[in-house]
Amino acid sequence: MESSEGYNVAGVGSDIIDITAMQCVAGINVTTVESSSINVTALASCSADATSVAMKLSSARTLAADEQEKLHMDTYVLSDFKQNKIEENAKKNWDLFYKRNSTNFFKNRHWTTREFQDLIYDNADAERRVLLEVGCGVGNLIFPLLENKVHNSGFFIYACDFSSRAIQFVKENPLYSESHCHAFECNVTIDSLSETIPLASVDIVTMVFVLSAIHPDKMVAAIRNVFNVLKPGGNILVRDYGLYDYAQLRFKPGHKLSDNFYVRQDGTRAYYFSAKVLSKIFETAGLNTVTNFYVQRETVNMKQNLRVPRIFIQGKFVKPMKLDQTPK
Repeated sequence: MESSEGYNVAGVGSDIIDITAMQCVAGINVTTVESSSINVTALASCSADATSVAMKLSSARTLAADEQEKLHMDTYVLSDFKQNKIEENAKKNWDLFYKRNSTNFFKNRHWTTREFQDLIYDNADAERRVLLEVGCGVGNLIFPLLENKVHNSGFFIYACDFSSRAIQFVKENPLYSESHCHAFECNVTIDSLSETIPLASVDIVTMVFVLSAIHPDKMVAAIRNVFNVLKPGGNILVRDYGLYDYAQLRFKPGHKLSDNFYVRQDGTRAYYFSAKVLSKIFETAGLNTVTNFYVQRETVNMKQNLRVPRIFIQGKFVKPMKLDQTPK
């Protein structure tokens, strides 16, 4: 829920070039142009010049010496009392976030069908599949899917969020209709999804910049909750903040909650995942890892000659067809 997914970083504003690569190929294709910004995506094997600014990575970003020193020196962790208050106010802080920003903060995620091929489903003759969007916010993922008549014809979408205000915005969207979508308030760490969604009925779950907002101690419980409504063979698609992302390095002392877990000025929180930690969470909850990698994206402010390294983590996790053992 920051930068390209929201919060501004380092004053990056006009005349920005966002460069993203998911796979390395020779050549870069310009996919969208919006006002003074240009989003450039590499869709095949990158040239040597391109790999310095955008790539798919199997290991975490290597920190510069000054970055290592900054993280090493940030040893102060907020007291248990303050952390408990932040946890108690988590829902309130997200409601206030959406009250301040309405539906204008996050950009619609038109990139999801490019990054997650599972979301491309145009077989009108097949049985309609069920999609669950956990942490739907104001609908930045589901409404681009519903707008795209080619890709959405085979889906019924459940959409849940921690914030009642966010759910209200979803229901007020002109594209919202109970005939193809049902939005509901849910804290996935404690509220059973099966009270709204039948057990083992969901084909695909999306969790995009959601797990990072949950306390690490509650992440496995949240995934087990999702596990219960997912069909055997069903997939969970994840995109979130990666270890050593630029936003992590910008936190000043007084914001650290635990290793790689921070609180923002507005009281919302962000965890920065290593690939190892992300796989462990899902595997402990009973799923198998299909893919799990870092995405390095560089935002360039040409006016300020500023290059901002963004690191995301992207994964696909499957519920086994046969449940031979109880989740760890």
